[in-house]
Amino acid sequence: MGWERSHIPFPSPPPPRKAPPVPPAHTRRRLSHHAAAVLVGLALAAGGLTATAFPAHSADATTAALAQSADSPVRVNQLGYLPDGPKQATVVSSASGPLAWQLRNGSGAVAASGSTTVHGADQASGQSTHLVDFGAFAGTGTGFTLTVGGQVSHPFDISASLYDALRADSMSFFYQQRSGIAIDAALAGSAYARPAGHLGVAPNKGDTSVPCQAGVCDYRLDVRGGWYDAGDQGKYVVNGGISVWEMVNSFERAKRSGGDAAVGDSTLRVPERGNGIPDVLDEARWELDFLLRMQVPAGKPMAGMAFHKVHDDQWTALPTRPELDDAQRELHKPSTAATLNLAATAAQCARVYAPYDAGFAARCLDAARRAWTAAKANPNVFAPATDNTGGGAYEDADVSDEFCWAAAELLATTGESQYRNAVTSSPHHTKPVDAFWWGGTATLGRITLATVPGVALPSDDIARLRSLLTSAADSHLSTMSGQGYAVPLAATGYVWGSNSAVTNNAMVLAVAYELTGQQRYRFGALESLDYLLGRNALDLSYVTGYGERFSENQHHRFWAHQNDASLPHPPAGSFAGGPNAGLEDPVAKAKLPGCAPAACYVDDIGSYSTNEVAINWNASLAWLAAFAAERRGTPATPSAQVTPTAVTVPEGGSATVGVRLSGAPAQNVTVTTARSSGDPDLAAGSGSTLIFTPANWATEQRVSVSAAQDADALSGTATFTVGGPGVRATTFTATEADDDTAQPGPSCSVTYKVDNSWGDGFTATVTVKNTGSSTVSGWTLGWSFAGDQRITSAWNATVNQTGAAVTARDSGWNGTLAPGAEASFGFQATYSGANPAPTRYSLNGALCS
Repeated sequence: MGWERSHIPFPSPPPPRKAPPVPPAHTRRRLSHHAAAVLVGLALAAGGLTATAFPAHSADATTAALAQSADSPVRVNQLGYLPDGPKQATVVSSASGPLAWQLRNGSGAVAASGSTTVHGADQASGQSTHLVDFGAFAGTGTGFTLTVGGQVSHPFDISASLYDALRADSMSFFYQQRSGIAIDAALAGSAYARPAGHLGVAPNKGDTSVPCQAGVCDYRLDVRGGWYDAGDQGKYVVNGGISVWEMVNSFERAKRSGGDAAVGDSTLRVPERGNGIPDVLDEARWELDFLLRMQVPAGKPMAGMAFHKVHDDQWTALPTRPELDDAQRELHKPSTAATLNLAATAAQCARVYAPYDAGFAARCLDAARRAWTAAKANPNVFAPATDNTGGGAYEDADVSDEFCWAAAELLATTGESQYRNAVTSSPHHTKPVDAFWWGGTATLGRITLATVPGVALPSDDIARLRSLLTSAADSHLSTMSGQGYAVPLAATGYVWGSNSAVTNNAMVLAVAYELTGQQRYRFGALESLDYLLGRNALDLSYVTGYGERFSENQHHRFWAHQNDASLPHPPAGSFAGGPNAGLEDPVAKAKLPGCAPAACYVDDIGSYSTNEVAINWNASLAWLAAFAAERRGTPATPSAQVTPTAVTVPEGGSATVGVRLSGAPAQNVTVTTARSSGDPDLAAGSGSTLIFTPANWATEQRVSVSAAQDADALSGTATFTVGGPGVRATTFTATEADDDTAQPGPSCSVTYKVDNSWGDGFTATVTVKNTGSSTVSGWTLGWSFAGDQRITSAWNATVNQTGAAVTARDSGWNGTLAPGAEASFGFQATYSGANPAPTRYSLNGALCS
């Protein structure tokens, strides 16, 4: 079930129920997987995929090869290392003095050498260890090995493209966990193709019309779609929430870093590829649509709340293919935790999907608002721990963290004071950053508030949140430095789903890198992957298909080759839960008595407490793989960018321009704006000194320019220079609009159209046309609302609102308007009562007709 805290044991599985024959399973060892990745890449580049992109390998041959691949005392990341990342290994040895090591390339030649550092006893593994650091080696290639004291590591690569395939495979896991859709052999490989599950096609009872448990409701609901949660076939809102948030947040982070093209359209093996929407968002939407369906309909008791979960009325037998499940599905009582998961993820959806599908974004925001209101009205509706027949309970009696998370997402999306007040009054707002998991989500909100540009919080609050996140990252680095295997997990942390704790903590390290640009945080995140991919107490990669020795018998109802030879092993990119010192299943108890915490793992389908898969575990792996796969060079010197490049300032008044950088600086930089020539009546005012960091370089900041009131009738012009140390300077011009001279006549027209309207919100498109005879280079459109309309998001323009006054500035690419040309942009807004259209508009200070 993916439960880090508790789990009710599965009943003993019945004798295997024979499934229809399927093609031979394929699993991929490291070298074979590299070849497969190349073929997949070629297929993607060609715009299509075929089953030939997936070379088949006999499961029996793979198993035999694994048996021959014995563990080595020289523990490395069996996939490899990045050229610009850390390169460390662990050697299990009781030697009291340093040992000589050699790095050999694929031809066997010595590429580097040195001596180990004696670490000694490692508490979590119970092993005596030495450390090898070959980070000074700058070469690349395949088939490297480390030799220490006559012992040789498994082979590994050093390559900038090391994590490209894992980025795709860890995401493909979600496509193959989809409910309610046939899994296509051309996308997943023939061994993994299957009919759609739980659509009501016999023998399924289906998810298209699901009744509630007795006493919960008197109606049925269509809750098709979504992802199967883990090795079972249940679907849980509270675990779906953190999973889909991590996936969408991965895209948000990539977009801020400029790496979003790598997870954009036609980059993943999903059926929606080629639709103009980033594939990662296509995949996340499959779950978001399900979460929206789990909301209690209007007019029903507890309207706006979210049902906690849906699954079979009894534990599904192992193995059972999804389309062969004949058990009755049931909706379980709504819970406050599930409702707040919906509010948080739907608010995030409204923010991120708006540029791609404004209608879906509006639907998400409406659901988020209704969920927030319902949760506030029902703050103590908890899922009971006893509701564990047929599926996990996912019980949670403290939802203060979910309230904090949901408020943070709604604030980041809408900027509204009610959500800001909920954030700042939360007991979690000033607390140190804690570990996050499905039952503890406050840190998800902290990450959003610290990283999403333009969050409506005081700058001191944002600075404090960022400091708390970097302090948590420093704590993880401190933990790692004291271990024989560098992992951001204490020796007491090997509990159910320990591997997801590793990836989640590594995410905090990566966020700290984004906030500061300091390499130690990036290195910590990458070393966490080293642990997961073989540099650990068991010399085992916990990711199927990656490394020489990898997990391949995870607990799963369909990927169940160990239980039924006609069924496949899990596909490449599937992530095992990891060591669990609690030994909470019969197989673990029988096979692992007396194990050291970091060694309490067995690759057996029956060991669900150490070896299950789960969507929240794979989501954090996918997030981390995408971070690791980004290409990073030495940051170029960024240039200042100003919008618009020419501004008109009324005499005695002021106007503003937006300033940002073209890229991330290597460290914090100070940017100043000052008049370099021209009319001394024009001067830079508020915002003339700005600070940009490696995290907020893309966030536009405002600079005001004022024009002094005087008695002359001259409209002077001045040039302003914007720049500073470490920033390439740029200029813009300001022209005084003297109030003693006639103003130019209208040279623009505006069309304002409401595209979609609902109870308290709407979307609109605004089109501005240059009706003059001169080209407009950079435009700012202004108007005032007559009602209480409040803009919450916009696309194709940068829109700001102060009171009723709105300014919309071009996005750069649409800033030039030749005579007769026009530009359109859209926005989403809230309102109450009437929603009248504006009646007056100004373009760069001149009234439009």
